[in-house]
Amino acid sequence: MGILIKSVRISGFRGLKNIEVELEKTTILTGMNNAGKTSFLKAIQVALGNRQFISQDDFFIFRNQTSQKVTIDLLIIPSDGEEFSEDWEVLLTTDRLRVDAEANSYVPMRTVVTFDPINNSYKTEQFILSEWPAFNNGTINWFDIPVTNKSSFKFDGVPFFYMDAQRDIIEDIKVKNSYLGRMLSKIEYSANDILAIERQIQSLNERTVESSPILSNIKSSLQNLDSALGSNGAGIDLTPFTKKIRDLSKGLSIYYTDNEDSFSMEYHGMGTRSWSSLLVLKAFISLLNRNSVADNSVFFPILCIEEPEAHLHPNAQKKLYSQINEIEGQKIISTHSPYIAAAAKLKQIRSFYKSGNINIGAIDVTQLSAEDERKIKRQVINTRGEMFFSKLIVLFEGETEEQALPIFFEKYFGKTPVEMGVDFIGVGGYTCYLPFLRFTESLKIPTLILSDADGQHIIDKVNSQLIIAKPTALLSESIIFLDNGNDFERQLIVDGFQASIRKAILSFDEYTNEQHRNAAAPRRALEVERFNDDTLYENLTAHKTKFGPIVAEHITMDEDVLPSKVTLLFDKISAILSAVEE
Repeated sequence: MGILIKSVRISGFRGLKNIEVELEKTTILTGMNNAGKTSFLKAIQVALGNRQFISQDDFFIFRNQTSQKVTIDLLIIPSDGEEFSEDWEVLLTTDRLRVDAEANSYVPMRTVVTFDPINNSYKTEQFILSEWPAFNNGTINWFDIPVTNKSSFKFDGVPFFYMDAQRDIIEDIKVKNSYLGRMLSKIEYSANDILAIERQIQSLNERTVESSPILSNIKSSLQNLDSALGSNGAGIDLTPFTKKIRDLSKGLSIYYTDNEDSFSMEYHGMGTRSWSSLLVLKAFISLLNRNSVADNSVFFPILCIEEPEAHLHPNAQKKLYSQINEIEGQKIISTHSPYIAAAAKLKQIRSFYKSGNINIGAIDVTQLSAEDERKIKRQVINTRGEMFFSKLIVLFEGETEEQALPIFFEKYFGKTPVEMGVDFIGVGGYTCYLPFLRFTESLKIPTLILSDADGQHIIDKVNSQLIIAKPTALLSESIIFLDNGNDFERQLIVDGFQASIRKAILSFDEYTNEQHRNAAAPRRALEVERFNDDTLYENLTAHKTKFGPIVAEHITMDEDVLPSKVTLLFDKISAILSAVEE
């Protein structure tokens, strides 16, 4: 039985004004850049690890007002069962333990950072709370509850490890206090092993010198030092290999064999070097765990890891999650990799979304059936993993919308959807919105729907799916229906874009040669000009993926306006993004 950080509360730290995050044994943090993921990891480091980095920049600033203190609360619980094991009770000590109304044991720990004007430094104090307060009980905030029971939470059995995104195994070799350096410093051999190995090293050095005329000549020449210095020394030894076993680690090199060639790690890319550094941390924790087992002591490390996917190709990223998940202890991982997020369990994902304040999203799997979970994994995460990192998502049914909307978007905003963090997602049919809505609603990602309206049953079905995913939703704010009876292709015709559609149809006509074109094109143009609305619609729907982008391009080139419902959609997008950026 171990322990677990079940909940983290942070107030006044960097961009985190006031948040609460529930954690799992392995937790994956997703979201856009600058949404607070790294700040969250750094706050845990303040509570459990090194605090020397703290500066004025780490205090929350709003409208030129700086927070007076940073408060970080951690709720520590038994990982299995209602009570801590006897060994953990001894380590944590009974004066830190609390029991709730259901007889569940826990440790409520608080870290407070303030500025000390007398010493011109930042003071960190730790306390054990008398209880775990409500996040907001309506009268007083959790961080304003007074505390007096000073304590600390630094135990050998609960080591904290922080690995940032700038890791490199080559640098680890050079630094004594790196995880690799610390392991190398712990290497021990028995006296008999030392004697045997050093004899082998001596023999290897002698043979190497004797086999080389150059080294032999150097050694012979250096023997003259004795006569020149008038000493009675034992002579000169050349040691191509280290002489003493204690010096073995000083010349350590790591080689990685790729197929048949072996190269020093210095010649490998940053992906391999970054991954190697992470695996060394895994080995270091494994060593500590073995030592704790040998000592019959408790051991539960806490790891914060930034962007483990750095510099790695997609297939390598897919393997990372399982390797990290196998590490002993609790892992909190920030990532921008849809592959790592897809490998995690739904309950392990926490989404950071910045909209003025930081909002934290999580998927409550207790409210989902096994089939619901499967649909979210298969239909959403495994195929559209970029949604984890969206600023706003637009859902729709068909292929024409998927091709046309990004082109219309760039015409309206003057930027691509990617530049503005907007994703357009085709769900595949009017009955298929629910998994996507459950995903986006749980992760607090703003979502709009542009829906066909060719039948009341479609309108009712789309509405019902949104209500299931978000019972409090105001339908008119989240769903834009096309005019009654229309799908997207029919709406383009109703909005009067027949001329652009005709140009698109003509642009795809193929001719065997220039002479054929000159003869057939005028007749074909006249034929297309006579197409009525129904014939235009038939052509559009018969070749959706072909006509979608070219029709949109002609509309943006030929017309000053966009389709009315598209303009309404983009107006809503503009309003949401403006609110997010305030």
